[in-house]
Amino acid sequence: MANLPNCPKCNSEYTYEDGSLLVCPECGHEWTLGSDAEVAEDNKVFKDSNGNILIDGDTVTVIKDLKVKGTSSVIKVGTKVKNIRLVEGDHDIDCKIEGFGAMKLKSEFVKKV
Repeated sequence: MANLPNCPKCNSEYTYEDGSLLVCPECGHEWTLGSDAEVAEDNKVFKDSNGNILIDGDTVTVIKDLKVKGTSSVIKVGTKVKNIRLVEGDHDIDCKIEGFGAMKLKSEFVKKV
């Protein structure tokens, strides 16, 4: 039998070939052999508006007034946000902003302090 790599998602050793794809029977993940896109997807890099790399726990500053959906409130330019948490999705920063509570922000509207 061919020497196939373990599944990049669950690390199962029971992978098999299905045409040009490799398939994991345990988690159902499919990928192509030699696909670096899988590795890049798992290690997504989050960058601020200036291109600085963000990590969990960073402090950032808001670079433009942001309207808070569902209210008439605005998060002002220069508001510091401490201890951010990076998540997958459209809004990739989870945080708590003093006076507003839990929020989700886009990394393109902040800069690293």
